[in-house]
Amino acid sequence: MSTLTLDAEALYTELRSGVRGLWRTDMAILGIWSGGAWLAERLHADLGLPGKPGVISSALHRDDFSARGMGHGTDATKIPFSVDGTHLMLIDDVLFTGRTIRAVLNELFDFGRPASVTLAVLVDRGGRELPIQAAFAAAKVALPAGQRLSLTRLGEGPDAGRFTFSVRGGQ
Repeated sequence: MSTLTLDAEALYTELRSGVRGLWRTDMAILGIWSGGAWLAERLHADLGLPGKPGVISSALHRDDFSARGMGHGTDATKIPFSVDGTHLMLIDDVLFTGRTIRAVLNELFDFGRPASVTLAVLVDRGGRELPIQAAFAAAKVALPAGQRLSLTRLGEGPDAGRFTFSVRGGQ
């Protein structure tokens, strides 16, 4: 049995480079709650962008709402800019089935109609159930369907703000 080891900080550096290559001067950045929001916040600062990044939650538009319930993040959507006519860089930590992205797009259109949406992710783990593709993924990995890859942001000590990954679930 092999253990997956991902260096979240090294992947963040790749993501920052990839986002920089896709960036347009008229774009705004929007992170998906929670890992994508952490990434968007740090990217926003590292790229020296004006204003604040937006945060969007998928909770109210999920197709598995009855199984998952409200969960966390139902009040997480905060978009401090007009969505109408804006080119958006949507950031997420892990892209898997595509269902979170679908839910987020539904939530996004509740706020207006963007000119375009470009998706960039830290990790694409395959397993798509919907035709959704990231314009940039810092890494592509394969995990068994029962495993879950989660981004964590350290909150205290000298490593505060740094990213790590955890893998949980079936073997």
